[in-house]
Amino acid sequence: MRGILIAVIAVVLPLAAHGASLSPAQKAAIDDSVEEWLARTGAPSVSIAVASGSDVAYAKAYGLARLSPDLPATTLTRYPIGSVAKQFTAAAILLLQEEGKLSLDDKVSKYFPELMRADDITIRNLLSHTAGYTDDAPQEFFTSEMAQPLDFRVRATKPLTFEPGTSWQYSNTGFHIAGAIVERVSGQPLMVFLQSHIFAPLGMARVIGNDGVALPQSDAQGYERYANGPIRTSQEMGPGWRFGSGGLAMSPSDLARWDISLMNRSLLKPQSYDALYAPGKLKGGRTLGYSLGLTVWENHGRIGLGHSGGDPGSHSENSVWPAPKIAIVALTNNGWALPEEVVRRVANVVLPPTDVEATARAVFGAYQKGVVDRGMFTNNANAFLTPAVLADQKAGLALLGPVRTFSLEGEYDRGGLHILNWRIVTAKAALEVTEICAPDGKVEQFNITKE
Repeated sequence: MRGILIAVIAVVLPLAAHGASLSPAQKAAIDDSVEEWLARTGAPSVSIAVASGSDVAYAKAYGLARLSPDLPATTLTRYPIGSVAKQFTAAAILLLQEEGKLSLDDKVSKYFPELMRADDITIRNLLSHTAGYTDDAPQEFFTSEMAQPLDFRVRATKPLTFEPGTSWQYSNTGFHIAGAIVERVSGQPLMVFLQSHIFAPLGMARVIGNDGVALPQSDAQGYERYANGPIRTSQEMGPGWRFGSGGLAMSPSDLARWDISLMNRSLLKPQSYDALYAPGKLKGGRTLGYSLGLTVWENHGRIGLGHSGGDPGSHSENSVWPAPKIAIVALTNNGWALPEEVVRRVANVVLPPTDVEATARAVFGAYQKGVVDRGMFTNNANAFLTPAVLADQKAGLALLGPVRTFSLEGEYDRGGLHILNWRIVTAKAALEVTEICAPDGKVEQFNITKE
């Protein structure tokens, strides 16, 4: 078992924790996988950055930032980051709290008493989507209202969708209010505050605001596509729609510099990072998968932080793993293909697998070779894995190309056994795997089917 594990893990050799460049083999594997995604989806471009420890270890742009005339994307090209910007609004609030100018537990009424139920809602509620304010843009298409200016007070003076702190419901409105609180307390426009307190200290030199403002011609243009129709230029949202919930544009490398500070906890005070890392809780005690402007998850002992974003004609994905100190950013100028898969493809190359993933990878790798370590399997599995079955496994898997993503989709217990469901995407197929493990950790079943 140990020999097979070492052989498989070497394929996804992680970056050094304290920062390292990618090897030529890793760069080639990433490029091959990302270019494959670009060709498969028809997205005009995607730009990525990988942070490792204290460095941006790799950055590359693929495709075209603008069409007609063609403008190649570069690592300096800026893209809207959409709701990924929510963590910056949260960080601005935390910085003001560090200065003693406000508290997460302040009532909204202290700053905007005219808003609905302002005496019952805290800033923490705003930043954790537990306030109950209705969202300003639940649609995933451009409405006629979006072309006009938006005043957050329009949504924030309507009846709440639930009692504050009792439920979780995504709401851009809460972050618009939080951004307005930053401006009122600091006496500065939100963008000015972010530039001086976050972007400049971290060397994020090319970040710009894009609330109601089109990006310069040298940056990415957004594009939409409906069903399998032609690619069309996206429409521009009016002022106020992005603001505190998503009004920033930047390159992946600039966003990766923020990720480095998040992993190294280098800009804010410890208690502020504790607030960003810790998932929130509802009044009933249920733990959320969200902290303050950040999604928080746990996968077999490994914590992850991140957020996705979407604007007309663009999508963004930012994922951070603090323990191995690896972060991956993917930004794209299309409205139909999500870059979450790009992050997974890059993670497949640079992120070390968890223990359970390493075992599953080892078994899959053994099936690809047609030779297994019998000590990994139960007696039932070994009886099933005859030379003929192994030969069939090898022959079938050889046709599918290299693995692009290896994802745990769910797990549960049944009949004294532990069952894990995996989804594996290769260059030529998508596979579903049912892995059944005995109490002693040996594999009872590893069944692969094609989607």
